[in-house]
Amino acid sequence: MTEMMTAIAVDGGKGPAEALKPVVIPRPIPADGQILIRVRAAGINRPDILQRLGGYPPPPGAPDTLGLEVAGEVVTGAGRWKAGDRVCALLGGGGYADYAVCDARHALPIPGGLDFVQAAALPETVFTVFANVFEHGSLRAGETLLVHGATSGIGTTAIQMGRAAGARVIATARGADKAAVALALGADVAVDTTSENFAEVARREGGCDVILDMVGGDYFAKDLDALNTGGRIVFIAALGGGEVNLPIFRLMQKRAVVTGSTLRPRGADEKARLASAVEQRVWPWVEAGEIKPQVEAIFPLADAASAHARLEAGAHVGKIILMPTSG
Repeated sequence: MTEMMTAIAVDGGKGPAEALKPVVIPRPIPADGQILIRVRAAGINRPDILQRLGGYPPPPGAPDTLGLEVAGEVVTGAGRWKAGDRVCALLGGGGYADYAVCDARHALPIPGGLDFVQAAALPETVFTVFANVFEHGSLRAGETLLVHGATSGIGTTAIQMGRAAGARVIATARGADKAAVALALGADVAVDTTSENFAEVARREGGCDVILDMVGGDYFAKDLDALNTGGRIVFIAALGGGEVNLPIFRLMQKRAVVTGSTLRPRGADEKARLASAVEQRVWPWVEAGEIKPQVEAIFPLADAASAHARLEAGAHVGKIILMPTSG
C-alpha cells in the first residue's frame, strides 16, 4: 500500500462536470475511532454536484474531495471492524478515491448476496429515506406513501422500502417509461406527471399519508391537495424551486406536518445512531431481497466527469457508480 493515491478533485475549486479531474494526493490516515477503507466502488449523489458547483461545502473536518458513500475492504480497523472486512459506509466526503476514512460507527456490513457496486449504492439513499420517511415522516404499515422522482436513486430506494414496511406506494415520474419502471419496482400506482395531475390521481386512490418530495416549487400545492388529514410532507431537496406558497388555513384544516432534513451536516453521534437503526430495521429487508439496489451505470474513477454529466442529464434509473482501477 503506497502513501499516495488517486482521488477526484474539482479543478479551480468549482465548475461544470468537466472540472472533475483525477489528482494524486496523500492517502488519508485514520484518526482514533476511524477505519481506512480500500474503495472498490463509490456512489454518486446530487449533493456531490452541488459541492462541485460551489454550493455545498463539506462539513468541518471532512475531505475537500467529493464522495459520500463507498463500499470496499477495511485496511485499518477500529471498533467492530478488522482488516479484510467488507463494508459499505457513509462519509462526510472523500469517497471518489482509492482509499477513504470514516467513523467506524458509520460503516455497515455488506449484506449477503451483494457485490461492491450494489453495496455502494446503499448508504446515502437508505440513510436518507429511513431518516426522512420513517423517522421524520413516521410512515407506518397500512399507510400510503407518495414518492416523487421515482426513478432516482432515492426514489427507487423509497419505493422498495415503503413496500417492505407494509405501506402502499404511489410514485411519480416524468414519462411513461419511467412510470413503468416504478411499477416494476413495486409501486402500486405510478403517475406520469407529463400527462396526469398526481394530486388528482392520489385523491382517487384514497390520498397519501406521507409524501417524500425532492422537487418543491409548484409541487407543494399539489402535495397538500394529495395529503390526507394528519399527513406529513417531507422535503429532501428542491429541484423545482426552493420557495413555495404556504396556505396556512389549508395546512390547519389538514392538520398537516411539513418538515425536511439534510444528512451530511449531522453530527457523528447522530449518524452513528442512524446507522444502528438502519442496520436493525432495513438491512434484514436487503438480506431478504425486498430491497435491491438499482444501478444505472458504472464509470471508472478517472471518468467522474462523464458520470456527473450522466446524472445531471436526468435520464438515469437508480444509482451511478464510480470504480477505482483497483476495484
